[in-house]
Amino acid sequence: MNLRRALGAAVGTVGIATGINRLLSHEAGELEPPFPGVSGTYHWRGFEVGYTEAGDPDDPDLLAVHGVSAASSSREFAEVIEALSKDHHVVAPDLPGFGRSDRPPLLYSASLYETFIADVIEDLVDEPTVVASSLSGAYAAAGASDAAVESVVLISPTDETMGEGRRPWVRALLRSPVVGTGLFNLLVSKPSLRHFHEDHGYADVDNLTDETLAYEWRSAHQSGSRYAPASFLGGYLDPEDDLGEHLAALDVPITLVWGRETDTTPVETGQELAERADARLIVFDDAKLLPHVEHPDKFVDVVTGEFDA
Repeated sequence: MNLRRALGAAVGTVGIATGINRLLSHEAGELEPPFPGVSGTYHWRGFEVGYTEAGDPDDPDLLAVHGVSAASSSREFAEVIEALSKDHHVVAPDLPGFGRSDRPPLLYSASLYETFIADVIEDLVDEPTVVASSLSGAYAAAGASDAAVESVVLISPTDETMGEGRRPWVRALLRSPVVGTGLFNLLVSKPSLRHFHEDHGYADVDNLTDETLAYEWRSAHQSGSRYAPASFLGGYLDPEDDLGEHLAALDVPITLVWGRETDTTPVETGQELAERADARLIVFDDAKLLPHVEHPDKFVDVVTGEFDA
């Protein structure tokens, strides 16, 4: 193939990829609220952060912080929000770069999210129970260290995602305009999302509803969707400080909730953290990374203090 033909093929491929990317973004449409409640906007350091409130504002506050993945949003708490809001005023933000929040092309970092949670605790809630999932558990532990909180409930928290250090080439590749968007669209296709959940998220993938899968797909195809996940997959969202040290420094009740079948962050990790922080560890059978989704009633009982281990 001569140079002219090679260039022509490359231009054609880029054109096709660009067209597909635009089509998928158009098909996703505007992202609706993750669950019934009152939608609000938190103006934070140049971001317009979307959040949803549920429950009586006069009830004790509960801050629900979703985990981090390629298609994360506060929709993660859809199965428990109604029950939690019977006794709490629940505030569930979408982290910057995810869900209904702004997604500018920043180089996202763990320190950004730690600061975000600390500011949310200061600005949006009053001495809340803080519930946070996976990597956001580490952000919450750091953000709550100098804040007034009632208690902390962390779901399979971790401060290490890939275990291979930072991978700048992964972040750079996914941030690239055409190729990066195309690769990201493959990563967040419905078959790929379902495979991830079956492999890591759910012990029983039948607990993954069509509505949740469709919401994740739409969320992952909003404008700018790939920038925060690019930092995540590149290892740049792993905190520098040790999660165990942050937990041990907290002078509030700490509960760790784990899925017994979790392999990415095994139960042994939870046992070590619980021992270091003098925390309560509750392990749900038949669950992986999302015990609050697979066993919502039991999880609500944990948060409200009604769970009998």
